[in-house]
Amino acid sequence: MWEDCHDLDCKDSKCVCKTVRRIADAQDAVDEPVDCDISCKQSIQDLVSPATTTNGNDTIPFILYCKGDCKPFWATGVVQAFANNTRSFQCFESPIFRVSKVHKDCCADLELLLPANSNGLCPRKKKKDVCDFIGDASDFQRTGVCVKVDLCDFVAISCLEPVRALPVGDFSPSRLAAADRHDF
Repeated sequence: MWEDCHDLDCKDSKCVCKTVRRIADAQDAVDEPVDCDISCKQSIQDLVSPATTTNGNDTIPFILYCKGDCKPFWATGVVQAFANNTRSFQCFESPIFRVSKVHKDCCADLELLLPANSNGLCPRKKKKDVCDFIGDASDFQRTGVCVKVDLCDFVAISCLEPVRALPVGDFSPSRLAAADRHDF
C-alpha cells in the first residue's frame, strides 16, 4: 500500500501544486488579456466572487515553504537598471510570488513581487524574514521577473489576501538601488 502511494505523481497527489493551479485559474478568470478568513481557499473565492470583482484585484500573492526545513522559499531576480547613461545589474530577492503559469508537470512560472507603498518600493531588510521584508507595504509591485519552480519541492503554501498588484510597467529597476540605500 505504501509503495502505491509513494509512486503517485506529484501532480496528482500534492496540495501545493493543486492550490497553485487553482490560484492561476482564478487569476486568469479576472486578468485582462496581456497576462480561516485568510487562506488560499478564501483568497481564491474572494478573487472570483461576483460581489468583489469590481474591486480590481488581479493577484493572490503567496509564500511557498521548502521541504525539509519548512522555511519560506526566496527567489533571486536580476534586472538591468539605467542611470546617467550607465547600465548596472540590480539583484533582489523575494519570498512573495504571483503565479504566471502552471505547466502539466507541476512546474510553474512564478513572478517575484516586491513590497511597495505610495512612495514606491519599500526598503527591505537584508534579514531573511518575510514580515521584515514586507514592512509597511500597502501594495505589491509586479516585477516581470519570473522563476520556474517544481511545485513538488514544496510542502506548504500561505496565501495573502487578493490585491491589485501594481503593473509591471510601473516597475523601475533603478528604484531597487534607491530602496536599498534606505535599508533599515
